[in-house]
Amino acid sequence: MRAARLGQDLEELQRNPKTTLTRLILSDFRSYAALRFEPQARRLVFAGPNGAGKTNLLEAASLLVPGRGLRGARFSELARQGGAGGWAVAARFDNGLEIGTGAVEGAPDRREFRLNGVKPRAQSEVAEQFAAVWLTPQMDRLFTDTTSGRRKFLDRLVIALEPFHAREIAAFESASAQRNRLLAEPPFDPAWVAALEDSMARHAVAAVAARAALIARLNATLAAGGADPFPRVVLGLACPIAQKLAEAPALDVEEWLRAALRSARRADAAAKAAGYGPQKTDLLIMDALTGRPAVLSSTGQQKAMLIGIVLGHAAMIAAARGEPSLLLLDEPLVHLDAERRQALFVALEKADFPAWLTGTDLEVFKGLDAACYRVQGGVLTVQPGF
Repeated sequence: MRAARLGQDLEELQRNPKTTLTRLILSDFRSYAALRFEPQARRLVFAGPNGAGKTNLLEAASLLVPGRGLRGARFSELARQGGAGGWAVAARFDNGLEIGTGAVEGAPDRREFRLNGVKPRAQSEVAEQFAAVWLTPQMDRLFTDTTSGRRKFLDRLVIALEPFHAREIAAFESASAQRNRLLAEPPFDPAWVAALEDSMARHAVAAVAARAALIARLNATLAAGGADPFPRVVLGLACPIAQKLAEAPALDVEEWLRAALRSARRADAAAKAAGYGPQKTDLLIMDALTGRPAVLSSTGQQKAMLIGIVLGHAAMIAAARGEPSLLLLDEPLVHLDAERRQALFVALEKADFPAWLTGTDLEVFKGLDAACYRVQGGVLTVQPGF
């Protein structure tokens, strides 16, 4: 990490007694050589032409939680072209919390965190302090996307409430990769493979159980009106492990999965991949009123459904943590008619969600109680609100 720079950035942050992001400092991040930004309201609108740096601001905020941020970019891609190398993002919240993150010097595809100036023992400690949920134009393809895309979306929802979920997924993937290597080079040690399959079974069941629990809670929130006034959906899992968990205790499912992996060794060796595990899960999304798969809905209806899911998830986080997550909504008004645009504004204000929104034109945000900024060439200019 550019530790000295990040330390200097964090030292600039001043204390205050609430729980919203009050200062964001960027150093050699994307299009910003340096930026010190102090939000003027709970909800912000960033407007400007394409390529002005609006999404970069939201991406910086999304990197204050573990993961690859709202673009899913490699960390080596975040450093400003022509910069000194490396990048850093630091934030201050008005409850005194400080979060910093930045590139690891000599390892451009890694990053480190600082929590109140100290390197945390695990990234989950950061996730326990701050949550961010985002919506991007790329997510509009969720309903027609690959199974992997929907699964990643689901896991982001889980991690926002259960930070340790990321460890379960990573542990399964590590054990699975080791097993694949052993199966590819017979003869292998059966005891070693069995030990890896035991690890795979434990972590797979834990990961799928967390997904199923999130689905159940989110469905309950949506059914109770957590997405109103947006269309309600019902979420489900297409997953053999989830089906088993609905019928039997977790320990029994682990034993079933160990046996299934043992029986599938020859097939998995040929496929060079495990045929069982959380990597086979798909997220099902259906219209709550008709039961029709969301993929059959119109583009505008799908966007409204997606916003409903995000708002419902944000309501869940607020209920579970006692404070809402930061909503990062990149071009959220695309595909929404005027009525649904106003519905989104009303929902954000009614729930008092902190939210950052982007768009090319400020006028379409008329009706939203927010501080407005024009973004151009890495410079933010305050604009009259509505």
